[in-house]
Amino acid sequence: MRLDKLLEQEKIGSRRTVKALIRSKQVRVDGQLVLDESLNVDASLQEIFVGDKRIQNQTHVYYMLNKPQGSVTAVKDKQHQTVIDLIEPNDRREGLYPVGRLDRDTEGLLLITNNGQLGYQLLLPHKKVAKRYEVVVNEALTEEDQEAFAKGIIFADGETCKAAELTILSTTPNESHAYLDITEGKFHQVKKMFLSVGKKVTYLKRVSMGPLILDKSLALGQYRPLTQKELQSLLPYFTIHKKEKS
Repeated sequence: MRLDKLLEQEKIGSRRTVKALIRSKQVRVDGQLVLDESLNVDASLQEIFVGDKRIQNQTHVYYMLNKPQGSVTAVKDKQHQTVIDLIEPNDRREGLYPVGRLDRDTEGLLLITNNGQLGYQLLLPHKKVAKRYEVVVNEALTEEDQEAFAKGIIFADGETCKAAELTILSTTPNESHAYLDITEGKFHQVKKMFLSVGKKVTYLKRVSMGPLILDKSLALGQYRPLTQKELQSLLPYFTIHKKEKS
């Protein structure tokens, strides 16, 4: 949530009063003087002080979901079950949405939150948030494939992917298992990358996104709140755009 909105919500004062407090150097986040009222903050994760008063609030929720095949990465859909439908009514909050997308037939890690600014930061191209996928394809993978991925796959329409790391776990003439690490999120990117080297993806699962790693104890369709350690790992994405030290 925006810093000024949070302080207004906590009845520190009107929006004008809150902005005046920030500009007069009376607001600190994690010990750092902040002059940017648009800063994305979460009082359950960060120490936020206005003068000597600490702000404590639990506005945002963060869930790790093990997405099953068949559900769509959307808030609403008239034809298919959405990932939000998998969240129990008591756990839902206004503005809850999935960060990024997974194809309907893709499984695995999905972050669901109502912190829109955090989701935006995680998806910014220059942040280069790494995503790891477990992949099964219908043919043998080779060192040549690894080299092609490392150079950057070029699709038929000329679109170029950034360098990606392909780790071959096992390979036979009829099936190969691998990990693929990418820092982008183009439409159907993983499937198209393998098609470009003549292989078809038969199974796809995201196992990590940035610092988050899929909890292996989560069955398909299950979710849980992020742990405090996981939440702390996301703090670098609460970007301070403008700052000033006292």
